[in-house]
Amino acid sequence: MAEERTERRGRRDGGRGRKKRDDRQEVREKPEFEERVVHISRNSKVVKGGRRFSFGALVVVGDRKGRVGYGLGKAAEVAEAIRKAGDSAKRNLATVTMRGTTLPHDAIGKYSGAQVLIRPASEGTGIIAGGPCRAVLELAGVRDVLAKSLGSNNHLNVTKATLKALGTLRSKEEALAIRKG
Repeated sequence: MAEERTERRGRRDGGRGRKKRDDRQEVREKPEFEERVVHISRNSKVVKGGRRFSFGALVVVGDRKGRVGYGLGKAAEVAEAIRKAGDSAKRNLATVTMRGTTLPHDAIGKYSGAQVLIRPASEGTGIIAGGPCRAVLELAGVRDVLAKSLGSNNHLNVTKATLKALGTLRSKEEALAIRKG
């Protein structure tokens, strides 16, 4: 009789508590790209009923193996703006030429009012750079570098100037091939 009641009512312990998930263990893979949020801006539009807010995000993604990119996203929620920016960044990747843990030579990148100077550094120096420059260089996989942001401090323009500087880098072999024609 007691067995009949438990069959009808369900679990004996009143149905409280967590169900055990021993048979299903999720194995999360390490993502291919690492994301870094460089800047989030809040914009407002004044409408009849008050203010409407939207958020913009600037995200840098990279695999720390020489590929890096940036993206912009805009949405009503911060998380959605970051997701959109990350997707945009993954579609906008550039390859960086490196020599060991540093860069092959000095480079200057200019975009709008921002100017970024990047220099190779000896091993063990680390990344000496600020703000958006640092995020781009870290995610590109450069370990030893000196960088200086000159001119405008606009996050987007500094990011673009850094990527432009990285884009001008050439290895010795590439430079010789270009000269020979």
